[in-house]
Amino acid sequence: MIELAFAKAVDGLLPAIVQDCATGEILMIAYINRLAWEKTLETGKAHYWSRSRASLWLKGETSGHVQLVKEILVDCDQDAVVYKVEQLGGAACHTGYRSCFYRKVDGDRLTVCAQERVFDPAVVYGAGK
Repeated sequence: MIELAFAKAVDGLLPAIVQDCATGEILMIAYINRLAWEKTLETGKAHYWSRSRASLWLKGETSGHVQLVKEILVDCDQDAVVYKVEQLGGAACHTGYRSCFYRKVDGDRLTVCAQERVFDPAVVYGAGK
């Protein structure tokens, strides 16, 4: 198995930049630990470490918006990865947008880029999200 530099990472977590394999669009950034890395390699589906829940997380487990990993790039220090994925369901962001990077700096505020929500998070995750 390919060894990443988890030992030198803060809390054993490495950044995973997620990019659409067809368009090159950056969809999200998340973190992986050794377990998430192994599960991703084993299944071909993107797994991450949820810092807020302190648990392994299969992307799309609740929403159905799974990420099929088509290619993985590893940086020169082996402490960051890029997952090139096929994003199923049309949205990577838990807020319902295709990309987590759906806002831009506009002077002293954030404005939504030319994106529409793919899904309503209240329907998918319940009213608490």
